[in-house]
Amino acid sequence: MNKAIRWRILTLQAVMVLVLAGGAAFAFAMGTFTTSQIRDELTAQQVYFPGSDQIKTGGALDPATFSQEIRDQAGKQVTDGNQARIYANDFVGVHVKGVAGGLTYATVGTKISALKAQAATMSQTDPAYADLQNQIATLTAARETLFKGEMLRSSLLNAYGWWTVGTYTTYAGIGLALVAVVVLGALVFELYVAGRKPEVIKVARAA
Repeated sequence: MNKAIRWRILTLQAVMVLVLAGGAAFAFAMGTFTTSQIRDELTAQQVYFPGSDQIKTGGALDPATFSQEIRDQAGKQVTDGNQARIYANDFVGVHVKGVAGGLTYATVGTKISALKAQAATMSQTDPAYADLQNQIATLTAARETLFKGEMLRSSLLNAYGWWTVGTYTTYAGIGLALVAVVVLGALVFELYVAGRKPEVIKVARAA
């Protein structure tokens, strides 16, 4: 290998070390920032899982209804993305499904509209009219509860999504840092070992 090519390789290695180190620092900083922000926001909301005393038949964490994953979190505060996912899916999601027999906010709205249209064709003195109005009122109340529940669940899952992005960004930063170290090691080897003349190496060994 001639001297010109060798110095080009050394220059490329040096640039790679700088780029990789810069990328690692940026990724690690962004990942840490994202997860820290999510943790701060979730902590400020002061959302807690029901206590361990609720892990019983008829309790808020009835084993027949709620998974082991959420029961393991009993009594803890929601402070990270993984806990936000568990609370959203295994707690809020379970309750939302029971509000209107498994119907969603959108489908309940459609059903209310259909009942109102049916009621509009009936006489208010018709006995069935009062029953329809009661159904509409019940579904309207359920719709409000579903809206709040689904909004909370969506917010928590959004936090989980960004927490996941932040976590993997941090891992990427660590990975890039390791690669930068490897390239730096190759550069040091090229400068101080591979570049030495054979005669010099022999003398050094003999000494």
